[in-house]
Amino acid sequence: MPPPAFDKLRALAIGSQAIGLILIITLETVMGDAARPWQGVVLAAMLITALTIALVRLYRRNLARKRWTERLDDNDDG
Repeated sequence: MPPPAFDKLRALAIGSQAIGLILIITLETVMGDAARPWQGVVLAAMLITALTIALVRLYRRNLARKRWTERLDDNDDG
């Protein structure tokens, strides 16, 4: 089965990283050196988002494999 033309998880990952980068740059511009702790918080949120998206992708891939093997087993039985 070919992958879908538009991958929502990939778009979410790219969008979240872009927003995080823009937020980090904006914080530096507005707050100067006082932005360091907030930039760390944004970076941590970016990492948590990326890991969550990776886990969802892994779960969906494993679920699709399980369904595919079940479908193959059903065809072998019939």
